[in-house]
Amino acid sequence: MNSSHAAADEPIGVAVIGAGYWGPNLVRNFQNSAEFRLRWLCDLEVRRAQRVLGDYSTVQATDDLAAVLADDKVRAVAVATPAGSHLEVAMAALRAGKHVLVEKPLAASVEQGRALVAEAERRGLSLMCDHTYCYTPAVLRIRELLHGGELGELQYLDSVRINLGLVQRDIDVMWDLAPHDLSILDFILPPGVAPVSVAAHGADRIGAGRACVAYLTLHLNTGAIAHIHVNWLSPVKIRTAIIGGSKRTLVWDDLNPGQRLSIFDRGVDVASADELGDEQRRDMLVSYRSGDMVAPALTEREALRTMVEEFARSIRGGTPALTDGRAGLRVLALLEAATRSLAEGGSLIALDEESPE
Repeated sequence: MNSSHAAADEPIGVAVIGAGYWGPNLVRNFQNSAEFRLRWLCDLEVRRAQRVLGDYSTVQATDDLAAVLADDKVRAVAVATPAGSHLEVAMAALRAGKHVLVEKPLAASVEQGRALVAEAERRGLSLMCDHTYCYTPAVLRIRELLHGGELGELQYLDSVRINLGLVQRDIDVMWDLAPHDLSILDFILPPGVAPVSVAAHGADRIGAGRACVAYLTLHLNTGAIAHIHVNWLSPVKIRTAIIGGSKRTLVWDDLNPGQRLSIFDRGVDVASADELGDEQRRDMLVSYRSGDMVAPALTEREALRTMVEEFARSIRGGTPALTDGRAGLRVLALLEAATRSLAEGGSLIALDEESPE
């Protein structure tokens, strides 16, 4: 990748595009990072951008994207606009020679995502998708445990993300909430393990015109299974995941800051045998393991801070970010397959043999 013309130790000039729901969070983290210097906040409503920046900010507020992209001191752009505009804004930034960070989802379709990835690679620029949950201390530890083999081979993942949430006007609950869980799954899976098919069931019992409750089932190439429940209609908020491995099982409760992770040395063991005999012999081969539970200590740290540092590392090092454009593409492929399955009444949709990358 092209790490640009600026000196390696100088802060990276960055602009945030979009001052709505997520933009202010990016503004705060870029301003607090020694790696970046925030130069612009661009929004169609300049007053909204000015309110985010405050009266004493040296950052410039504008509604002119072209002016931002013409600034040679801006080496990177963070796109926090609605998903339908990601292709237009991110593509313009890439063509202006800027490294690009894009909010989830990467684009509105796999086709659009492919175009962004191809443009970034052609120009030697970093394209990163802000899959924020992947940068939480809990998920980083889960990835470490799975990749390092401490949990054993993945057998299943069961994720629940439900709350009494804001019913979106333009997308269903899958496109609103499931990108978090799908990006986490993509992030933590060990090398060589990947989904091969997906089925989705959903319901709209309030007449919203789109699914407000949905269940996604993903089959992996190892025979493991992942199940994701997303819901806008639950009176309680739950953010949990159970990750079953052949050695240990991990429970993640994101709403329990005192014990987000619990690792159980409990499970089912099957003794090896050259040939299985009758039913009684098969029963004898199965045993149940009940060991200790360990709660790993985690250092609390804002995920966006870690994500911003990863963006800087990718730019300076010229290497792909942990959640690069190709990771965003894989999530889009799963969402598109789930959407097709939902439309077909829950049919099992095989992912394209040709990689979405």
